[in-house]
Amino acid sequence: MGNYVITIGREYGSGGMDIGRMLSERLGIKCYDKELLQLAAKESGLCEEIFHNHDEKPTNSFLYSLVMDTYSVSGYTASSYLDMPLNHKVFLAQFDSIKNLAEKESCIIVGRCADYALSEYKNCLSVFVHASEEFRMKHLADTYGWTPEKARDMMHKTDKKRASYYNYYSSKKWGDSRSYHLSLDSSQFGIEGCVDLILKCLELRKLGSL
Repeated sequence: MGNYVITIGREYGSGGMDIGRMLSERLGIKCYDKELLQLAAKESGLCEEIFHNHDEKPTNSFLYSLVMDTYSVSGYTASSYLDMPLNHKVFLAQFDSIKNLAEKESCIIVGRCADYALSEYKNCLSVFVHASEEFRMKHLADTYGWTPEKARDMMHKTDKKRASYYNYYSSKKWGDSRSYHLSLDSSQFGIEGCVDLILKCLELRKLGSL
């Protein structure tokens, strides 16, 4: 079947990154999260710090919709690309890096509208991980030592930012089960249980070598 890609969208604190890393170990393929920023910076020629500053952040600019058609034809040399805001350049660079990764290797990509970037890629399994507020607060407290109040605040702020970013750049709705092949509740199945379910779906889709 060639290369295959698992994309993971996630609510903050649901364990999506942990699931990605565990899948990476079980399947013997790389998991890209922040590593994608470094790769996109290298391929685009933009400073890596710019990618971290604009990572999964929403925008209110209308310019993006006006330049996409021109960019798709002319790429990074298009005058419209050169004039667009940095957050759009960051998104497009990541968009291209995601598509390039899919062509080069089997991998797991966490966040960053990867499912949208690979919407026409047949060997892709898109997953969204969510969980109860109680589960997420405990997971964040165990991971970072935060108080319940701080964990709840960070959950709401981060989820709002991710939803705005995804909804703006994609044609789908963040967290809506219809936007993904598979939606999993990690507070019901646990981290390992979610991994097992994703592996079973890969088997059913006849992707990868399990």
